Amino acid sequence: MQIDQIQAALREEKLDGWLFFDHHNRDPLAYKVLGLATVRTPTRRWYYLIPAAGEPKALVHRIESGMLDALPGEKQIYSGWNTQVGGLKTMLAGCWRIAMQYSPLCAIPYVAMVDGGTLELVRQAGPEIVSSANLVQLFEARWTAAQLETHLEAGRRVDRIRAAAFRHIGDALRAGQDITEWQVNRFIRSEFDRASLFTDHGPIVAVNAHMSDPHYEPQVQRSAPIRKGDPVLIDMWAKLDQPGAVYYDITWTGYCGSDIPERVREVFAVVAGARDQAVARVKAAMTGAEPLCGFQVDDAARGYITDRGFGEFFVHRTGHSIGEEVHGTGANMDNLETHDERSIIPRTCFSVEPGVYLPEFGIRSEVNVYVDTNEARVTGEVQNELVSIL
Repeated sequence: MQIDQIQAALREEKLDGWLFFDHHNRDPLAYKVLGLATVRTPTRRWYYLIPAAGEPKALVHRIESGMLDALPGEKQIYSGWNTQVGGLKTMLAGCWRIAMQYSPLCAIPYVAMVDGGTLELVRQAGPEIVSSANLVQLFEARWTAAQLETHLEAGRRVDRIRAAAFRHIGDALRAGQDITEWQVNRFIRSEFDRASLFTDHGPIVAVNAHMSDPHYEPQVQRSAPIRKGDPVLIDMWAKLDQPGAVYYDITWTGYCGSDIPERVREVFAVVAGARDQAVARVKAAMTGAEPLCGFQVDDAARGYITDRGFGEFFVHRTGHSIGEEVHGTGANMDNLETHDERSIIPRTCFSVEPGVYLPEFGIRSEVNVYVDTNEARVTGEVQNELVSIL
């Protein structure tokens, strides 16, 4: 935790402080931002205030009084309800506008960690509460140079496995062997293990109508066969199996045959065009030092798809933040599910993954975009044509 930098950001945001709160490990963001190890589950509430100026302050329960000892600042101890309420008022004296892990109307659920009752309790102590979403992105979503390297290496390994998975399907079909979505899923997971890659779920391997379920995942008892003449979508995400590594997340589509139907080609061209339009929007803004919000990137991709008559079939946001979790805590490329007004800032990464989902099949094309000062780049291979699996 770098208190000087946090305090400078608070002053920039015209905030009097950032109040952290936890009970039963409800707010993992607090531990990440504060650099606080969760050596035990807190069974009593703790509060930690970083003011815009001056020393931080902690409020902890008597029977867990050492919970925040690893953090700097003065400590106040409470036991009963009244001393907790009084301690909060003392801690927040002079604070009129503070940030907490709160999102108005839960517009950004990744940040909405504080329960409604605690918000009422803090407001009762006097201050206005605003969302910490911008602060969380600044102090939790940015990557170190080492993390970027883990992402790039994960990308190289995942891209090799993705190509191998499509070859695996083609080899089986050419040999006249049965192969299913589930079997390809297992092939990819086995290759992840061999490559020292980690993921907690997935990948998506989908054919035909299953491709139109953006979060479809085959199971041993729910899996379709892959046959000649089928379109196939593979969505895969993984990170190096080491502490601090960050994810790489891609989606590619292919066709089990060389004579690809015109309708499939048409939809792929629209989706790839939307992807490229969104990436170009980010690159132009970064090169020109133009402020850019997540919703504006979504607008670029969604407008492209809508103009070509497929708007109703693009049913999710254009992209999500990527970090140590595949869905990270930075700005999302979203003006559909939410209106994400967070700025895209240097040293962050996100997916760009527009899709068109028709009843009979769906197409998605996903790349990762890393933003640094005055530049943005796609970090892995880009699919410019459908994979011809046979």
